[in-house]
Amino acid sequence: MTLLGHLITGLSLGSIYAIIALGYTMVYGIAKMLNFAHGDVIMVGAYICFFAVTSFSLPPVVGVLLAMVVCTILGVIIEGLAYKPLRQAPSLAVLITAIGVSYFLQNTAQILWGADYKSFPNFLTLGGQTGISLFDGRLNITYAAIVTILACVVIMLALTFFTSRTKMGKAMRAVSEDKGAAQLMGINVNSTISMTFAIGSALAAVAGVLMCSAYPTLSPTTGSLPGIRAFTAAVFGGIGSIPGALLGGILLGLVETLTKAYITTSLYDAVVFALLIVVLLVKPSGLLGRYVPEKV
Repeated sequence: MTLLGHLITGLSLGSIYAIIALGYTMVYGIAKMLNFAHGDVIMVGAYICFFAVTSFSLPPVVGVLLAMVVCTILGVIIEGLAYKPLRQAPSLAVLITAIGVSYFLQNTAQILWGADYKSFPNFLTLGGQTGISLFDGRLNITYAAIVTILACVVIMLALTFFTSRTKMGKAMRAVSEDKGAAQLMGINVNSTISMTFAIGSALAAVAGVLMCSAYPTLSPTTGSLPGIRAFTAAVFGGIGSIPGALLGGILLGLVETLTKAYITTSLYDAVVFALLIVVLLVKPSGLLGRYVPEKV
């Protein structure tokens, strides 16, 4: 039962990584840029939900929705002010700007909400209980883990439907393939990229609340390390691929959890990145990524 418990924990953690990785993979797949400020949008969403519930006594569902709205607006503003003017700039300039935006969000959060750690309340309880106990108490599953896994599945199905069946989703796929050709076909490239940032930022808010519910500490740097790990998951599964983000996130969560449980608690990052190196050596485009030759 111990192994089964670790697998469920790994699936829950991997689901959080997968939701975060979706933001990275959508932005890269469509705008061909790496938004390293994405992890800090997670932190902002968690803070908004935290204060909405603790300071204004709003229901948790309202807090989550408010966090999604704020992060959506924040994502669009970041894209419009920081990234849109750099559409034709070298990739290094965009990368440095993304790092700058990340530090700006962290320091702004520290000024607004302080640098001290806050204890994030666990909203996912039922009848005062935080989970269910199975097999005479030998297996305990938290409601946070159940909700996180279900949320990941629902989000993945909704995004798959959105990108394959809706007009905006098809526009996103067209911009991902060729911005110039998409513009010639009447697609507004700028609006499409802004929508991508909006969706990714809304998902970041959901991931922030789920992550802080499972691991209840909140600070201005909360999103930094999970953001880097989620980016690793996106690369692992094949950045630019939505199913790849899911697969990479789940595998990363399982590897991290099992490494902590059976090997060491201090070197799990080394094991994760060593596995990533091996995968990229065998398949440089990631597990579900596809190689696209560069046209010159």
